[in-house]
Amino acid sequence: MTGWDIAPGGVQSVVSRVREAADGMNAGIKLYGSCVQGAMESAGTLSVGGGSTGSGGSGGGLVAVALGQFAEGTEADVAFLPLRASNSANGAVEATNAYVAGNLEQAWNAQRQAMLAPDVTALLQAARSRAGER
Repeated sequence: MTGWDIAPGGVQSVVSRVREAADGMNAGIKLYGSCVQGAMESAGTLSVGGGSTGSGGSGGGLVAVALGQFAEGTEADVAFLPLRASNSANGAVEATNAYVAGNLEQAWNAQRQAMLAPDVTALLQAARSRAGER
């Protein structure tokens, strides 16, 4: 050891709290999605010249369209938050375990990897694919 006094139990406690917070973020994100969807459905429809538009007799209103565009535009940012928390917590565990085992290079690599910003592209593609299967 290099003089640092690392208590793995302390790291586990912090990581446990981070994971609980990430679970809370995931629940909040699901609620946010359903609320945006509900707001879009409740926003009304667009009618042109006294007649309705769209194949179902009416088209989405301007507010619904704006809400949809907002949700689409912030999708990557919203997905980033819990993914970043999870990657950071997992990296802290890996780095601590490597440090305790005496593998400082592996600990440094784990820390470096945990600090990298996650790429949410694959996560979003998988979520879209799952949603399309329903």
